[in-house]
Amino acid sequence: MRRLLTAACAAALLAAPAVSMAQEAASSGGSGPIRSAAERLRNANAEQIEKNWTRASADEQTVTTSHSITAHGRAMRYKATAGTLTVRNDAGMPTASLFYVAYTLDGQPVGRRPITYMFNGGPGSPTVWLHMGAFGPMRVQTDAPVVERPGPFNLAPNDMTLLDKTDLVFIDMVGAGYSRPLGETPGSAFWGVDQDADTFARAIMRYTTKFDRWSSPKYVLGESYGTLRAGALVHQLESRGMSLNGVVLLSSIMNYGVRQPGYPQNFVTLLPTYAATAWYHNKIPNKPSLEEHVQRAREFAIGPYSAALSKGHLISDAERAQIAQQMSALIGISPEVLDQANLRLELSPFRKELLRDRRQTVGRLDTRYLGIDANAVGGSPEEDPSSSAITGAYFSIFRDYVATTLNYRTDMDYRQSARGLPGFDWDWSHRPPVGGPQTTPNTAVDLATTIRRNPHLKVLALNGYYDAATPFFSTEYDLAQMMLEPHLRGNLEFTYYEGGHMMYTARPALEQLYTDMAKFYDETQNGGLR
Repeated sequence: MRRLLTAACAAALLAAPAVSMAQEAASSGGSGPIRSAAERLRNANAEQIEKNWTRASADEQTVTTSHSITAHGRAMRYKATAGTLTVRNDAGMPTASLFYVAYTLDGQPVGRRPITYMFNGGPGSPTVWLHMGAFGPMRVQTDAPVVERPGPFNLAPNDMTLLDKTDLVFIDMVGAGYSRPLGETPGSAFWGVDQDADTFARAIMRYTTKFDRWSSPKYVLGESYGTLRAGALVHQLESRGMSLNGVVLLSSIMNYGVRQPGYPQNFVTLLPTYAATAWYHNKIPNKPSLEEHVQRAREFAIGPYSAALSKGHLISDAERAQIAQQMSALIGISPEVLDQANLRLELSPFRKELLRDRRQTVGRLDTRYLGIDANAVGGSPEEDPSSSAITGAYFSIFRDYVATTLNYRTDMDYRQSARGLPGFDWDWSHRPPVGGPQTTPNTAVDLATTIRRNPHLKVLALNGYYDAATPFFSTEYDLAQMMLEPHLRGNLEFTYYEGGHMMYTARPALEQLYTDMAKFYDETQNGGLR
């Protein structure tokens, strides 16, 4: 027995090195049959994924097609270019690819032809709304403030396009639409007030260089958060040697600081929009014209109402009751509710309360739109009907239009927003050209500095009466705080429309919008000279 045990032990000892060597080979990626098959499968999958990975390219893409349109009483032939602009850092390394669509009128001298760079806001939105709803040569056909039907949607030539006055370049921000970071650069590198403005400045300068537009009269047009971007952007461009002829602010929000709790200014600037909304929904007895009613609300807001709010809880009971009565007559909300809100009625409760007796809510982007909640109680609407009413139509049409009409094809998804992407945590800090760093941005400071440096820069602010997201009185207030000298105050111009945040979705407002902007281009494209 002892001899058998000795023999078994010897066999085990002889076998141990072989087993150990086999284990070591497997753990180090050796060529054992099981390990080798697994490695080959993993490598094949990795190669297949790499081959089919849809990513933006550092090489700039350009697809140009020819088109024609009849608008403003004449036939116009134009080129549409869909492509990408490669943004590089100061070391020359590609960091982002920005998607754009440009429209240029045929037969025009490039050096004298105005060009306008346009972008939407969010932050996080691609530039679909301005492109397909307002100024491009094709338009999603909407009019009344109602929910759009599902497909097929109606896309048709836009006879109110701005193409007769200016070439148009619509640009998507990084992370939205087809715009993407490049290489190892994370999207978060672009997602902040100053980072975003720098990216757009580099993209605009790249387009201007690539297509020989440095001698052209140049404009930027931003909508919503795009107006805050525009304020910082025009200063960055001016500092880098690009002086603009004009900047257009459509549905402006340039100062986020006043929206912090404890500041009464937001209630003051919202009140005229509340008044316009109540007027539209017939909550004002013996109502005057819209303009008269809005003006009364302006005077009350900046006068008695502002003074009352500044007193906080030190306001007397008599003054509090008097202010509540005056507010009620202007905005259609009962004095009791206004008293319960301490005269500070937030936007969501207003949207829920105004038509509570009809079991309806009103929109935020456009307070003419009506919504229906699951019940009529509660303090806030369930959604914004003015947003959900048209989103499907715009994005469905745009995806089809870019691929089939502009012939720009890619396997990338056209993102409706950069919000929700990994790392999307917007950096709201801002370093203005004067004063200390801002923890919440106010780029009207940047715009004011730019106007002082370039006194030929003109500003056109376009405002919808029913826009509760970026109230028109807030725009008036913010630009009044620019403290321009008297001879520069004429550089600011304001126009108003019976519409909401995207006033151009209604045909009458779109027609007036074109008239006002055509006049602006006529007056500014020669630096103010005629």
